[in-house]
Amino acid sequence: CVNHSKDEVTATLERYASVGIGNVLALRGDPPAGQDGYDHSKDAFPYASDLVKHIREFNQSGKHPDPRGFGIGVAAFPEGHPDTPNRLLEMDHLKAKVDEGADYICTQLFFDNHDFIDFRDRCRLAGINVPIIAGIMPIASAKGIRRMAELAAGAHFPAKLLRALIRAGENQEAVQRVGIQHAAEQCAGLLDAGVDGIHFYTLNQSRATQEIYASLGMG
Repeated sequence: CVNHSKDEVTATLERYASVGIGNVLALRGDPPAGQDGYDHSKDAFPYASDLVKHIREFNQSGKHPDPRGFGIGVAAFPEGHPDTPNRLLEMDHLKAKVDEGADYICTQLFFDNHDFIDFRDRCRLAGINVPIIAGIMPIASAKGIRRMAELAAGAHFPAKLLRALIRAGENQEAVQRVGIQHAAEQCAGLLDAGVDGIHFYTLNQSRATQEIYASLGMG
């Protein structure tokens, strides 16, 4: 949404549709670099729910080669969005996106399945019944941990995971093994808990995802 006009967004959707893209993730987006006081109210779509509504209207126009139009995903934060400390209000915002036409939810990364399962339960209590896809990011390096903490904007690292990373020290291969094992355990637990799906944040590093997939015993 940020810093884009309605016509620009429509042109983007038309371009995506023309090459057969089937799903889009509708995000409000972060303020432009160096503009911490950015005023979202001046954007054509101040909230992600406004963008979802626009995409749904695009679908209804019949401009997509698939008669179903785009599948619309939206983001959610199992441990809470940093801009909305009121968790009840945050759930209202998420439901607004779903009510405008979102087909599924993809969560921010997390490292403790209890946070995801509690979030999923709260969604169902709020009347949000679309599929909820769990976002998993395997830790790949010691230096990347702080970057992941910034990306997650508040995600906590369980003590068990931190102890394993401390034992691994600066050994890059050991850190990767810890990251893969922890993420694999998360995925197995999520599958046992009936998760709707898992999205891997790969950051262009596919090895961890491949090893996790293999460890789950899936075909």
